[in-house]
Amino acid sequence: MTSPTHLAPAGTGPRSLRRARPRYGERAIQGLLLTAALVSVATTVGIVVSLIPPTVEFFERVSFADFLGTEWTALFSSPQYGVLPLLSATMLITVIALVVAVPVGLGAAIYLSEYANRRVRAALKPALEVLAGVPTVVYGFFALSFVTPRLREWWPGGTGPDFQNALAAGLVMGVMIIPTIASLSEDAMSAVPDALRDGAYALGSGRRTVSVRVVVPAALSGIVAACVLGISRAVGETMIVAIASGNQAVLSWNPLAAMQTMTGFIAQAGSGDVPVASFEYKTIFAVGALLFVITFVMNVISIRLVRKYREVYE
Repeated sequence: MTSPTHLAPAGTGPRSLRRARPRYGERAIQGLLLTAALVSVATTVGIVVSLIPPTVEFFERVSFADFLGTEWTALFSSPQYGVLPLLSATMLITVIALVVAVPVGLGAAIYLSEYANRRVRAALKPALEVLAGVPTVVYGFFALSFVTPRLREWWPGGTGPDFQNALAAGLVMGVMIIPTIASLSEDAMSAVPDALRDGAYALGSGRRTVSVRVVVPAALSGIVAACVLGISRAVGETMIVAIASGNQAVLSWNPLAAMQTMTGFIAQAGSGDVPVASFEYKTIFAVGALLFVITFVMNVISIRLVRKYREVYE
């Protein structure tokens, strides 16, 4: 039997499978990707480092008990630093947004993944994702100029200047995060193997049963991640709440009342009227630190949920 080395042309030895020249292009790409990852980490570290000193100075003067109070008048002549009105408004508007975005987003994702043909999906999904590219200030003015007057006609007993309220901000914010939830959920559902669908159809299941009881549970980790990302966008949204919610720091669970969220206060206090070296300016960092902690906790919870419900298919 002829040895494999004898297959080489005469006068040459066995050929090596190792490349003679290094692949500089791949090394450059690896360096760029590593740089991108390091920039992301460095940005997070920079945010934390910038928040810590002013926040520590703030809590040297204001106790945690006072910070968890029910009255927030940080920019008034007689300041109070109870953050619960800002926190409650943030949570209420986020819940309203999720009530709008989660059903509509999941419904759109199920339709695009399980019902729409390729031509319809190719037309509808880009059209849906166009909403994600609309500037949030446009959503804010839409809430102020269109949604708020309609609510004022339907519920004339509202409070606040021009009946600015948490409901208008929450409804429009829900529309804003629909593309995020719908697009990511549809990607997760499309990644479910067709063998699961075929097995369910072979057992006599209808399309609705396959969609709800097979595809959605199989893609649950991706759907959870999409919903958590939508929550993070809602909690951190600034322009919609700054324009449409009323900017009144009151502790209320009435969605028709004017409210101020944490991001709304940061936008108001950071607009240039507050001196940079003043104690009032440090309240921005205290509220920002609380917002950062809330977002961090939500991300930790989402990671645990994704790992718990993740399905691995071969």
